[in-house]
Amino acid sequence: MANSGGEDLRSQEGENFLYFAYGSNLLTERIHLRNPSAVFCSVARLQDFKLDFGNPQGKTSETWHGGIATIFESPGDEVWGVVWKMNKSNLSSLDKQEGVKSGMYVPIEVNVSTQEGKEITCRSYQMTNYERVPPSPQYKKMEGKMSHCFSESGIPRPQAPKKNSG
Repeated sequence: MANSGGEDLRSQEGENFLYFAYGSNLLTERIHLRNPSAVFCSVARLQDFKLDFGNPQGKTSETWHGGIATIFESPGDEVWGVVWKMNKSNLSSLDKQEGVKSGMYVPIEVNVSTQEGKEITCRSYQMTNYERVPPSPQYKKMEGKMSHCFSESGIPRPQAPKKNSG
């Protein structure tokens, strides 16, 4: 979705940006591996998109050994995720983690709605030229760890992830 005049908190935070995460970056320990400045802001909904799994350029990931998460435009659907506030100093590490340089993902700007009803503009990522495949075994293992983010109905719970110890 293009920016349609929603509240853009990045303009208020000169050294920070907002990142809408889905998939493995819902996990605090995962996002903090390369992006230690990430701070949980909110659970949010991305309207008119759908979550999918695939292999970029049809190649199975050596890390994930199966399909990895992406989003694509799909009118009427929605993707739930979390918004992280991050220091701009972590932008290059986030791009690297998402494979931007190799062309695996491209950064996109999306408008998401928080559970409090605010619309905010965030950076997110979308896989390019992918072949749809089932989620990798690693995603299936993470489902239990991500369950703290979601209620039984699949709607994210409005709570901050656990803080890292150490």
